[in-house]
Amino acid sequence: MLGRRLARRERPGLVGVAARTAVAAGTASAVSGRVARHRAERAAAQQTVPDAEAAGHASSGLTDEEISNLERLGKLHEQGVLSDEEFAVQKDRILRG
Repeated sequence: MLGRRLARRERPGLVGVAARTAVAAGTASAVSGRVARHRAERAAAQQTVPDAEAAGHASSGLTDEEISNLERLGKLHEQGVLSDEEFAVQKDRILRG
C-alpha cells in the first residue's frame, strides 16, 4: 500500500491533469486576447496620426516658439526661398523637437 501511495504521488491524477490543462488553455486564451487587443489599438493609433497632422497638430502641445518657427517656415516656403523638400525636412525637424 505504501508503494502505491508513492507511485501515485509521482504522477498527477486525472483531476490534476485536467486542472493543468485548464490553466494552460486559460493562459493561452488571455495572452491571445491581449495580443489581439494590442494590435487593434496600434492599428487605430496609426490611422488617427494622419488626421492629427491634417489638423495642424493643434492638440499636440506645440510651444509658442515651435508655432512661430512653423509660421516663419511657411512664409519662406510661400516666398519661394525654400523648396518643397527643404520645407518638409525643416517642418519635420520642428515637429519632432
